[in-house]
Amino acid sequence: MRPLQVKDFHIAKREEDISFYSGFIGAAFMLGRACTSVFWGLVADRYGRKPVIILGTIAVVIFNTLFGLSVNYWMAIITRFLLGCLNGVLGPIKAYAVEVFRTEYQALGVSTVSTAIGIGLIVGPAVGGYLAQPADKFPEIFSKNSLFGRFPYFLPCLCISLMAFGVTIASIWLPETLHKHNDSVEALETTAKKTDQKTEVEKTPKKNLLRNWPLMSSILTYCVFSLHSMAYTEIFSLWATSPRKLWGLSYKSEDVGQILTISGCSLFVFQSFLYPYIEKMIGATMAARISGVLTIPLLTAYPYIALLSGFSLFFLLNVASIIKNVLSTAIITGLLLIQSRAVEQNQRGAANGIAMTLMSLFKAVGPAAGGAILSWAQTRLDASFLPVPFIETVVNSISFKPDLSHGLLRLEWIF
Repeated sequence: MRPLQVKDFHIAKREEDISFYSGFIGAAFMLGRACTSVFWGLVADRYGRKPVIILGTIAVVIFNTLFGLSVNYWMAIITRFLLGCLNGVLGPIKAYAVEVFRTEYQALGVSTVSTAIGIGLIVGPAVGGYLAQPADKFPEIFSKNSLFGRFPYFLPCLCISLMAFGVTIASIWLPETLHKHNDSVEALETTAKKTDQKTEVEKTPKKNLLRNWPLMSSILTYCVFSLHSMAYTEIFSLWATSPRKLWGLSYKSEDVGQILTISGCSLFVFQSFLYPYIEKMIGATMAARISGVLTIPLLTAYPYIALLSGFSLFFLLNVASIIKNVLSTAIITGLLLIQSRAVEQNQRGAANGIAMTLMSLFKAVGPAAGGAILSWAQTRLDASFLPVPFIETVVNSISFKPDLSHGLLRLEWIF
C-alpha cells in the first residue's frame, strides 16, 4: 500500500524515487518505538503488563486511523512516528507469553507471539493490497465522492483500527501476570525470607541486564536479523509492484496481497502444530541456527525465480515466500525464548524494553535502507556492475532459457 500512497502524495519526482520515500514511512514507526521502548518496559515492570497492552492498542486505534486520513507525506510520517512512540505493546506481550505458561509450555507461548508478529507483517500488507483505493477496485460499492474515494487508503487502516479496538475490549479481561506480594499481612509474612534478595535485584536491574551475556548476545543477534527481515519485507513488496522496465514483476497490489495471505496461513499452521515439536527435539537455539543457514540459499534463488512468468512464477514465488517466512519466524521464536529465559520475572519488562529499543533502531534502518538501495538500483539500469554475459553463463548452466535484463541481476545483490 505504501508505494501507492507515496505515489499519490506526489513527493517523488521520478518513479524510481518511490521506493526511497516509501522506506522512510516504514522507518518512522520503528524510530518512534525505539525512543520509548525502555520506558514502556519499566512501566510494565512497575504497574503490570495489562495497562501497557491496553494503552498500546488504544494508540493503534487512534493513530492508525489518522494515518489512513493522511493528506500529505509528512502527515503520514508524523502519525507513524507517534504510533511507534505510544505503542509499547510488544515488549510486555513477550513477557506475558512467558509468564502465563508453565515452563514446559513456554515454547508454545513464545511461538504464538512470534507467529502473531509474522502474520501481522504478512496480513497487514495483504489487507492494504486488497482494500486500498476501493473506489477504483469496487466502484459499485464506493463512489469517487465518498469518504473512501477522497481518502483511498482509509479503508484498510479503518479495518485494522476496528480490529485493534476489539483487542482493546478483550484485553480488559486479561489476567495480570506481574505478581504483587504486598496485598495482605499474610502475603508479606510468607515472602519475608525473600524480601532482601528481591530488593537487591531491584536496585541494580540495568547493571545486571547489561552484563547478562546470554541476554545481550541474543538481543544483538535479534537486532541484526530484524534489520534483514524488515529490509526483505520492504523490498519484496516494492520489487513485486515495480514495472518490468524497472526490473520488477509488474504485480498489482492485490496480487502481492494474495501471496502474503497464503504465506500467513502457512505460517500459522507451522507455528501452531510443528514448531513446538521441533523445539523439543533440537532446541530453540539450534532451530534458529539451521533456519538462518537455510535462508541464505533461499534468498539467492529469488532472482532466478523472477526469470519465470505466468503460473510457474506465481507458484514458485509463493513457495519461496512461505519458506522464507517460516524460517524467519523460527529464528525470531528461538531468540525470544533465549531472551525470556535469561532474566528473572521482575526484570523481564526492562529486558524486553532494551531489546525493543535496539531492535527498533535496526528495524528503522531496514525499510529506509532497503527502499533507498532499490531506488538507487533502479536508477542505474545501464551500470557496468555485474555484466549480463556473466549472469547469462550462470543462468544457462542451470538450464534456464530466460530473456535477461539488468534488473534481475541487481535484485540478486539487493536480496
